[in-house]
Amino acid sequence: MEDLVKFLIKELADTDDVTVVETEKGHNVIDMDIFMNKSEVGKIIGKQGRIAKALRTVIKAAAAKENKKYNIVIKERAQKTEPAAEIKEAE
Repeated sequence: MEDLVKFLIKELADTDDVTVVETEKGHNVIDMDIFMNKSEVGKIIGKQGRIAKALRTVIKAAAAKENKKYNIVIKERAQKTEPAAEIKEAE
């Protein structure tokens, strides 16, 4: 699933600097945090969140085959060299 998300985001954004972190929360629930540069977050979210919603729909359809649920959160990096512990959530 991580490869699918990276592919979709790299096609939508102008950069390849995308990090996807998957964390299993339960039996079939997985949190997927997408980290990217602050300047690219708006392109992925889109006007009124339309692109982000479409991305979540595609992932939900792909996850149905695996009988899993993915919670997708798009987060931004303040700077390219900032450590992962200090990454701020995109609003």
